[in-house]
Amino acid sequence: MGIKYKIDIIAALKEAGYNTSTLRKDKLLSEGVIQALRESKYISLQNVSKICELLDCQPGDLLEYVKEG
Repeated sequence: MGIKYKIDIIAALKEAGYNTSTLRKDKLLSEGVIQALRESKYISLQNVSKICELLDCQPGDLLEYVKEG
C-alpha cells in the first residue's frame, strides 16, 4: 500500500474555513492539487507543507505508511 492519507484533507480544510473556492481564489492550493486530494493521489511535499500551515498540524497528522503484505 505505501503512503496513504490518514484523514479527508478536503473535509479538514473545509472544517477549518477553507472551501475549495477560497483555496483556488486565494491561490493557496491549485485545482490540480485539490483534484489529487479528492482522488487520494500523491501531492508534493511543498503542498503538504502548505496544508500543514493551513491546518496547524504536522505531516504525520495527514499521512501514514501502511506496510504491504
